[in-house]
Amino acid sequence: YFRMTRDVAPRIGQPKPALLHSVFFPALQGAQTKMSASDPNSSIFLTDTPKQIKTKINKHAFSGGRDTIEEHRKYGGNCDVDVSFMYLTFFLEDDDRLEQLKQAYTSGALLTGELKKVLIETLQPLIAAHQERRKQVTDEVVKQF
Repeated sequence: YFRMTRDVAPRIGQPKPALLHSVFFPALQGAQTKMSASDPNSSIFLTDTPKQIKTKINKHAFSGGRDTIEEHRKYGGNCDVDVSFMYLTFFLEDDDRLEQLKQAYTSGALLTGELKKVLIETLQPLIAAHQERRKQVTDEVVKQF
């Protein structure tokens, strides 16, 4: 639709429309569920404490791992459904590190708990930095914008 609209608009004397394509974060319970403000365990909030982040990820983040450690080591995990890995695709800046994690997880060398730990260690400083910057916002700063 968007490609066709961009092709046709100039022919009818209209400017080409802009297009932004975005991907949504999956809910912690998996991509088939929805995030909800009424369910505090469905997502990580910018107001969560480091302890809340750790608890939510460890208890509620859907895993692409196997039922037992032995099966996981043998068959590996599924990054396509693992919420921790999906979140890392958004927040981990180092693409090489992300690829290493993917290879290790899918081969079974990296367990689900270890992948969740990487996500926790990635999110906690990001959210703490956001919270610190948010504290510095005053009514004067808001008025400037």
